[in-house]
Amino acid sequence: MTPRERLAGLLGGAKTAGAFSARLEAPVAGLGLEVAGVGPVSLPLRAPQVKRLISVARPALFGRGEETLSDTSVRDTWQISPDQISLARPSWPSLLSGALEYFRDALGLPAATRLRAEPHAMLAYGKGQFFLPHQDSEKDDAMVGTLVLSLPSAHTGGELVVEHAGHECAYRASKTDLTLVAFYADCRHEVTPVRSGYRVVLTFNLLAEPGPSAEVSGPLAELTHSLGQHFGSPAKPRYGSPELDPPTRLVYLLDHEYTQRGLSWERLKGADAGRAALLRAAAGQAGCESVLALAEVKETWEAHPAGDDPWGDYGYDEDEDGDAGEDGDYVLQELVDDEITLGWWTGPDGTGGEPISLRVHDYEVCASTASADLTPYDSQYEGYMGNYGNTLDRWYRRAAVVVWPRERAFAARGEAGSRWAIEELRVGIARGDLDRARNQAQSLAPFWKRTRPQPELLDCALRVAAGLDAAETAAMLLEPFRAGALSPEHAGGLAAAAERYGTGWMRRVVDAWFASEHRLQPQQYQWTEQLPELCAALRAHRAPAVAQLLPAGVWAAVDSGLQLWTTTGPAEIRRAQLQQLALPLRHVLAAADEELRDGIVAALRERGDTVLECLMPLLHRAAEALPTAEWGVAGLDAIARDCADRLRAVCERPPRAADDWSVAWAGCGCELCGVLGAFLGSRSRRVLEWPLAKEGRRHVHTRIDSAELPVRHQTRRQGRPYTLVLTKTQELFTREQTVRSQAAADLAWLMSLRNG
Repeated sequence: MTPRERLAGLLGGAKTAGAFSARLEAPVAGLGLEVAGVGPVSLPLRAPQVKRLISVARPALFGRGEETLSDTSVRDTWQISPDQISLARPSWPSLLSGALEYFRDALGLPAATRLRAEPHAMLAYGKGQFFLPHQDSEKDDAMVGTLVLSLPSAHTGGELVVEHAGHECAYRASKTDLTLVAFYADCRHEVTPVRSGYRVVLTFNLLAEPGPSAEVSGPLAELTHSLGQHFGSPAKPRYGSPELDPPTRLVYLLDHEYTQRGLSWERLKGADAGRAALLRAAAGQAGCESVLALAEVKETWEAHPAGDDPWGDYGYDEDEDGDAGEDGDYVLQELVDDEITLGWWTGPDGTGGEPISLRVHDYEVCASTASADLTPYDSQYEGYMGNYGNTLDRWYRRAAVVVWPRERAFAARGEAGSRWAIEELRVGIARGDLDRARNQAQSLAPFWKRTRPQPELLDCALRVAAGLDAAETAAMLLEPFRAGALSPEHAGGLAAAAERYGTGWMRRVVDAWFASEHRLQPQQYQWTEQLPELCAALRAHRAPAVAQLLPAGVWAAVDSGLQLWTTTGPAEIRRAQLQQLALPLRHVLAAADEELRDGIVAALRERGDTVLECLMPLLHRAAEALPTAEWGVAGLDAIARDCADRLRAVCERPPRAADDWSVAWAGCGCELCGVLGAFLGSRSRRVLEWPLAKEGRRHVHTRIDSAELPVRHQTRRQGRPYTLVLTKTQELFTREQTVRSQAAADLAWLMSLRNG
């Protein structure tokens, strides 16, 4: 047993009071209820009175993600808002106070915690009405659960079913007394259809106000010893024999879900509270820091639909799109893979928080409750695909306690792309503790390149890089950022770093930023809109060399895209890609100095005529933004003249003769492409009947389709091999006519600009 497995067992076996839900009954005399438009409500409820309540209600809504929806196939009930409800009688506050103390203890919350119940709604369910399984949203930072107060009435059905970690409790309301049920907000629950009568409830949000921390009790010494062993022993990956360095962290997964707002040591739920407090205390004794984190867990299982023979028909399943059934309709077999990513964590004191992105290794993770015993928020089944068996992917949201040795704290937090790490370096440099800041920064080197620091950290990182006065460490710190994070506000930081380390150093940094953007993707174009302003700001900061490097980097990416798409079809995709390249090209021309601009214009002149599909959109956009008198400064005049010469040449090209069916085309050089090329080059031959095996036909099809040749291909399925019939189509002529017409229109537009 590994130290982390022993630690999970110790925490799982520690005394942890509390359930995920609890029930309590109380006499009706303790509650006085009035509803606006109805008046006093007498208990137990009778049908005529419930009908009056429904007359002042509205259909209930429900949340799905960021949306609020109305769909009676999901939730069918009537709702009365809390501002229409009055709770009276002198005994009600005392009854509620006693109930909240009971639920605090029953749910396992710390004894010092004070629960409050905030009215949320009155709900009325008639015959056939229900609410499908769902999970309540936490509507307040302090919200930990939901309280449902069922009013007594004669009805059947309408049970409240609450589920968590594979356990389920069904609660039926009393016909004569008040029935109170409390459960944690992350528990999935449903209301089953009412079969007769009416079910009426009041719902409350349960808010927790933490008190002073209590003394922890449990196997503290054993936990402390296990932590020491975990951080002092070589890591052993699940797959692969080589041992690694000791782990950097321990990630202990908790049982409940939390939001960013509700994640704190004082508001942990049920068994999580005691286990986390115990682990935190052990971490302190072991010389470690601990934080709370939110984790995304993905598990891939070998699985088969319930009732199916996994060996029947070789495991083949016709439903391959993940819609064969609900998650519970599958039998799990072996765990194939799992992936755990931390996306948010608090500070060590439990306050604040920051977004992170940290993939944790299997040898760093443990849990007292396996994810497979919890309810996934999503799942997808993949049937047999021929090269692997049936699999079921399941996704979970879990919280975690993350522990690391205090002496490794900086690197442990920095590996997540942490804002804190960059800010800590800045503070250290500002107070003159330069050696410590350099050592801390250098401790990031083994992994920093793989991190994904937030783009908004770039300005601070530039200042830190300049302040470190250590060229290699500074370059390492800036490397994970990308050019797309740049904006005019970074001019000062870029200038300071370049002044400190020189232009050659800055070129290496910029080249690294553009390394992953060798070919600009559409989503990366937008930032270049700020490039001219950024370069102007750099010149104002006396950093002209950097103002040359950035447009050159963007141009290299644009040029790479032009090389690809001016020679690649199909036409519809090529045209769209080239049109998108017009945007960064325009911004590069505006930002470049004269030398780079002349080089760009010369390079564009060397491209084939398909470059017009980029340059004409560029000129149209420029005409909307700039008077043509200013085109010379941005190199647009030269581009416009080149485009006019190309268009004029197209218009003056002699029309194709009516009997000329030749198509200029070069294949891959193989024998099949040689035969196809000879057929295409013939002026008179329109049809080729070509006996050809399947692989040959496929190759010819691919070449024709990828080049969008005006040739129809059909297979005559007679004899062996089948005959491929190729026929040149009239599109050969109509395409040329379309190109000529478009060229004439574009040329006329350019001439109108010049004449204007």
